[in-house]
Amino acid sequence: MSRYDLSDFEWHVIKPLLPNKPRGVPRVDDRRVMNGIFWVLRSGAPWRDLPERYGPRTTCYNRFVRWRKASVWDRLMDAITAVHDGDIQMIDSTSVRAHQQAATAKKGGQITVSVTRGGLTTKIHVVVDAQGLPIRLGLTAGQAHDSQIADQLLNHLSPRTIVLADKAYDADRIRSLIEGQGATPNIPPKSNRRWKPCFSKRLYRERNLIERFFSKLKHFRRIATRYDKLAANFLAMVQLASMRLWLRAYESTA
Repeated sequence: MSRYDLSDFEWHVIKPLLPNKPRGVPRVDDRRVMNGIFWVLRSGAPWRDLPERYGPRTTCYNRFVRWRKASVWDRLMDAITAVHDGDIQMIDSTSVRAHQQAATAKKGGQITVSVTRGGLTTKIHVVVDAQGLPIRLGLTAGQAHDSQIADQLLNHLSPRTIVLADKAYDADRIRSLIEGQGATPNIPPKSNRRWKPCFSKRLYRERNLIERFFSKLKHFRRIATRYDKLAANFLAMVQLASMRLWLRAYESTA
């Protein structure tokens, strides 16, 4: 058994959430395929290097893509993160280097890679809960401003939630979006703001949790460097890494 494989506890959580196939030809063992997908995610190796113990690499890759297209990963993410602690939520982004092959998708494929001083980059945008665990994810090109995707990630807030963000999110539009849901923004005001909103430095220190999440996320080598050409495939890998961190948190408290 590889150290990247799902534990019995993790598999016990995931198994009921996978699609059922009561009729037809039985599909290849789900746990073996999931272990193969997680091996690629954690090791960062190409699909063609998948060890034989996980079965044909085409089976693992095709299942990964087919379930992404069928929104299986989306549903797993929603189910696993349903018990998040919503009292405090934090939003931020991190840039990852993109391999040269990630910018060569076929015509019509969404790439979300841009050329910056650091080379080819993609930005991962995340909202985490009060425990520093991810609840919403998004991707943009590396040069995109953080506030561009804020509307998408901050439109599911509960009343009385406190939202922590850095100065990049200090915009009237974002503050109105948060307050319109009954939540409270705790964002340091930019120096050129005439009106200075309330801001708690003590609460703001909690943002170290999202930085720690990004550090854990980049332990997954398929995330630390982007090899996937399609944005949808890379985002699915980020979802799977996020789910793995949630499962480990569950297991440590079980």
